[in-house]
Amino acid sequence: MPKIVMYSTQVCPYCQMAERLLRQRGVQEIEKILIDKDPARREEMMTRTGRRTVPQIYIDERHVGGYDDLSALDRAGGLVPLLQAA
Repeated sequence: MPKIVMYSTQVCPYCQMAERLLRQRGVQEIEKILIDKDPARREEMMTRTGRRTVPQIYIDERHVGGYDDLSALDRAGGLVPLLQAA
């Protein structure tokens, strides 16, 4: 399994939906970076992704994007192969 990193907040419904989708696809471990607890990590996320919204999801070093991006990737059949590639 690849390493999954998700920039998140404690109360984000899209973050919860993204986590649920990843778990349905067999992901057991998600490193969550809570940007509402650590403002420096918010800056890091914005620099790294060019985006301000959460979630921002990485599969290994590939930036997948937010929940809508993750969901679209899954519907297109691209998520499972990406998770199995590592």
